Amino acid sequence: MKLNEIADNEGARKSRMRVGRGIGSGKGKTGGRGVKGQKSRSGVAIKGYEGGQMPIHMRLPKRGFKNPFRLDYNTVNLGRVQQAVEAGKLADGATVDAAALVEAGVLRRVKDGVRLLNKGELKAKLNFQVAGVSEAAKAAVEKAGGSVTVVEPKAKAKAAAE
Repeated sequence: MKLNEIADNEGARKSRMRVGRGIGSGKGKTGGRGVKGQKSRSGVAIKGYEGGQMPIHMRLPKRGFKNPFRLDYNTVNLGRVQQAVEAGKLADGATVDAAALVEAGVLRRVKDGVRLLNKGELKAKLNFQVAGVSEAAKAAVEKAGGSVTVVEPKAKAKAAAE
């Protein structure tokens, strides 16, 4: 076999329909666009346009409030931390913060802080430095012999410095 002999299986690639190539082609004359009107022309962008009438999305009342200072936390369950300890990615007795969790592969990226939740079981003695912790998670960590320190979230600390 040579490079110039390599070819796809018969029927594996379907050639595109060439429109506007005569009435006998089945896609001639209007090219599948119907007859006249704005949509039959090229360069049409009419999503949400209602012919000069005030669009529906502008007529409807807006509700609610979007807090620009809202913090986005990573949530971490104790069971997932225990899996990382068993896999050898977190050492027993280590200090666990957001950077350590990213390095261990528990988190993909650090957001505004880490909130520790009590799903699963923690057997390792670990010292957590997190932005938030549930009461049940704190009790479970202390039962395992570890400690939990609540540190100020990254975004709050940044806003306070300015």
